[in-house]
Amino acid sequence: MCGRYTLALPSTKLFERFGLEGDAPEITPNYNVAPTQSVAAVLEEDGGRRLEMLRWGLVPSWAKDLSIGSRMINARSETAHEKPSFRSAFKRRRCLIPADGFYEWKREEIGGKQPFHIRMGDGEPFAFAGLWESWDGGEGEVRTCAILTTEANEMMGEIHHRMPVILPADLYEAWLGDEAEKQELASMMEPYPSGPMEAYPVDRFVNKPSNNDPRCIEPAA
Repeated sequence: MCGRYTLALPSTKLFERFGLEGDAPEITPNYNVAPTQSVAAVLEEDGGRRLEMLRWGLVPSWAKDLSIGSRMINARSETAHEKPSFRSAFKRRRCLIPADGFYEWKREEIGGKQPFHIRMGDGEPFAFAGLWESWDGGEGEVRTCAILTTEANEMMGEIHHRMPVILPADLYEAWLGDEAEKQELASMMEPYPSGPMEAYPVDRFVNKPSNNDPRCIEPAA
């Protein structure tokens, strides 16, 4: 599961990291990215990569309204290729969703759930494997997305049994392209290694989506 993440880097750094083309949309630092918000995503169309803002929560083209998206922020990597809501996007509309960290909540015996911030130890941005869709309810196109999830790696297993699919940079081209077969795509969705990652507890201040400033990622007292 991935229900909240962070992206506080300027778009200029994302352009450099992901080899993007075109104009850079203005991205406000977001320390508490939440479902239904507009999120930055890397799409490859017409032979070039560009950054586009998508609504987080995938809405299939056949859906009656946008509300279904709030229940489809994640797609299980093991079954996305066969689920009616995701299979078309999995085959034809894959994307990268840049982040510099994400949150997960660990159930504690005392005191309820403890939020953790998980990131790369060097602080560098990374990319979730994502799917995107186009939906038109009669008032114009809305593009939406979901983050793929997989089994937790060793580190994440101490916090939660699932984690988002994080793609190594050398797989970006294949993931965004249209040549990869189902088996090759499946091999890309292994849990990211624990070694380069770190996790630390943060204050429950982050629990409220409207709380959105650097206090969200400060280590808990």
